[in-house]
Amino acid sequence: MAKKGVAAAAMVAAVAFLVMVMAVVRPAEGAVTCAEVDASLLPCVGYVTGKEAAPPGECCAGVKRIRVMPSGTAERRQACECVKQAAAKFPGLNANAIASLPTQCGAPLPFPLTLNFDCTTGPS
Repeated sequence: MAKKGVAAAAMVAAVAFLVMVMAVVRPAEGAVTCAEVDASLLPCVGYVTGKEAAPPGECCAGVKRIRVMPSGTAERRQACECVKQAAAKFPGLNANAIASLPTQCGAPLPFPLTLNFDCTTGPS
């Protein structure tokens, strides 16, 4: 009987530990992650590098997803930083194409799309 009690206590401790780890590893509900931003903007690479004349539908869908992701000042700044980090991964980006992307897609963002925008000074 004592072995069952010890085993049950060990199981409860293991489950509690897993719940704590998942809470730490998983971002808060609604939090903006750079992985989400990267996935949303990847279809835009052809347009912002000049290989495509217009942003494809998948690109505009991604821009629209980014538009609704951030719900507060901190999340808007995080999304902005993620956009800048994503842009830094691709050399030869066309600054005009980047800046016009929200307009081209009919999805104005709460921050300008430029390579040198200071994300801490954007709208709150």
